[in-house]
Amino acid sequence: MTKKLLHLNAFLMSTGHHEASWRLPESNPYANTDIDHYLNLARIAERGKFDSVFFADAPALFAEVGRRPSGSIEPTVLLTAIAAATERIGLIATASTTYNDPFNLARRFASVDHVSGGRAGWNIVTTASPDAAKNFGLDDQPLHADRYERATEFVDVSRKLWDSWEDDATLADKASGVWADSSRVHPIEHVGKYFKVRGPLNVPRSPQGHPLLVQAGSSEDGKQFAATYAEAVFTAQQTLADAQAFYTDLKRRAAGLGRDPDSVKILPGIVPVLGATEAEAREREEELDRLIVPEYARIQLAKTLRVAPSELAFDRELPADLPDEDEIEGAKSRYTLIVTLARRERLTVRQLIGRLGGGRGHRTFSGTPEQVADALESWASQGAADGFNVMPAVLPSGLEDFVEHVIPILRQRELFRTEYTGQTLREHYGLSRPSSQYERVLQEVAS
Repeated sequence: MTKKLLHLNAFLMSTGHHEASWRLPESNPYANTDIDHYLNLARIAERGKFDSVFFADAPALFAEVGRRPSGSIEPTVLLTAIAAATERIGLIATASTTYNDPFNLARRFASVDHVSGGRAGWNIVTTASPDAAKNFGLDDQPLHADRYERATEFVDVSRKLWDSWEDDATLADKASGVWADSSRVHPIEHVGKYFKVRGPLNVPRSPQGHPLLVQAGSSEDGKQFAATYAEAVFTAQQTLADAQAFYTDLKRRAAGLGRDPDSVKILPGIVPVLGATEAEAREREEELDRLIVPEYARIQLAKTLRVAPSELAFDRELPADLPDEDEIEGAKSRYTLIVTLARRERLTVRQLIGRLGGGRGHRTFSGTPEQVADALESWASQGAADGFNVMPAVLPSGLEDFVEHVIPILRQRELFRTEYTGQTLREHYGLSRPSSQYERVLQEVAS
């Protein structure tokens, strides 16, 4: 029986996902704005035949500048540079539906799809950040439900814009002097609660039709949004049982909306720390944890928990009177994950900071390449994942180690590709190219 191949995305972040990775002797503390650093990472991931690389983003300064490298290149700009330096790997970037407009963002991702020959993906976020709100003339972030309502309309408008040019609209008929058939280019005439957009888009339909749509929220609103729109889902789960529950729930929701559950690929995050032996891997992880500056980390944890840093005593457990998830207007699911982890394992604030230092709530796993491969295979074979969002603790070495030592084991087990078989990001994820809604309407009228 042929085994189901895993999908692997490389989530790339400056010197690595561990917050203290920049302090290692070999790390470049200026990597966050070094284009050559990112080109090298993308080439390493492509050498390993990863489905895609991914860059997170927010329209505000990320983290405390004293804590780790902060400030980053705008990711769709970064993707265009990577597109020219690579050939097959998919290119995914985060962009907010709360602090953008559909026309500009739809054009930007369609442009990246053209530039890359069909390798673009959009990680759709609503942005849980009061700091971002203040950069756009707001006193505080919009309510969680309002952000998702706006996101729903935003994606609907974007899809209309991507479809506003039919695939065969461009004729380029030099003899007749007709470049495009204007009857196949459609104003969308959208009027809704949040947006009024005439269209059409000023970019022809891109190679993939639509960029791959990715989503990462795991709140109730986030899961319903993912079930409706997402084709890949990046999620954070600490235990197999939690991952299985999330996987089953999201697939069920997608089926209930008339979608093929297999068209929604679920990729939990994992922060692998590799060593030739288990002891060596644990030593590497402990070295990183020793470099965490607890005072800065406590500030960030306090922001997430919506409490004052003074309420978080380093050598005590979390306060008993934290808010319920319903009271949180920020990243609801991440808040719940962190509180649940701390309560379940009775962690002190200092211990919790150490557990979050590697992946901000994503599962950290230290071990040999065989142990990491076992962990991936175990979750995938037990209904918890279609693949993984690989988040190296240190870059570039962590990605190089994964490509050189873990991927060959996955290939030996027939769990990962040896070569790319498609050209586009959708093909890497085993997804079909969407037809234009205007073509569907015309076909229905003709029939």
